[in-house]
Amino acid sequence: MMCPFCRDGETKVIDSRLSQPFSVRRRRECLACGKRYTTYEKIEESPLKVIKKDGARVPFDRTKMVKGVETACYKRPVSPDQIEAIVSQIEAEIYENFDREVPSRFIGEQVSAVLKDVDQVAFVRFASVYRNFTAANDFVVEIEPMLRSHD
Repeated sequence: MMCPFCRDGETKVIDSRLSQPFSVRRRRECLACGKRYTTYEKIEESPLKVIKKDGARVPFDRTKMVKGVETACYKRPVSPDQIEAIVSQIEAEIYENFDREVPSRFIGEQVSAVLKDVDQVAFVRFASVYRNFTAANDFVVEIEPMLRSHD
């Protein structure tokens, strides 16, 4: 760390404390000129990118996932706390399994799998958009295994 006053590179840390989440405030003293100053250190995160179906790479946006799950669960008996838990669970899996890039297919499959267990109507709504249903038969193909498992 260079002193902002004399530009010398030798300093000592007098005090360190957490400033905000993932940020450290350090009080430093220059060993050459004796002046004190404050620095803030932040963790530099490499942003996670989502690889879309068309190959485009866009920044991961948690709010998009929340919106998709909320839309699928609209007027269904799924609480906002459950939606938050679903999104948090999937987000944790994403960060656990991927460092820099995650395929959108992985996110969609994770949301589908969780919604299938939480609310089958919400699952079908989500799947109809995610899998791009174009005909009524697409719904039948998706629902048939669920109907057979309830018999």
